[in-house]
Amino acid sequence: MRISVTHHTIRKGFVLKTTYYEVHLRVAFTHEEKQIIRQRNLLKTKLMDRRPANAKNDARDEKFELRVEHLMDERHDRFLCATPSQSKIYEEQLLDALRQMKLWLDDNADTADPTVIEF
Repeated sequence: MRISVTHHTIRKGFVLKTTYYEVHLRVAFTHEEKQIIRQRNLLKTKLMDRRPANAKNDARDEKFELRVEHLMDERHDRFLCATPSQSKIYEEQLLDALRQMKLWLDDNADTADPTVIEF
């Protein structure tokens, strides 16, 4: 799995322009990892909850979840943060979630070996 994270400053709005700090994520899975994800039906698995800086108060939280299916086929994932500090914190949380996902994919690769314990 190869992960690419970049930070960008963007301005949104027509009359009242607001500056946001966008975090771009691209994940390139190996062929083996893609097979594990598809065979074990892991596409709908949620990696993390998140809420962008420009989200409306009444927007559903499920709309902003990051799931494995959003990262397949090297799709870009973009997330808006209000400050540069929040974008760096988000990157750390993102990398932690992806590290856990890598361990989780390795665990799902095959079944466990038999265990014999004697007391």
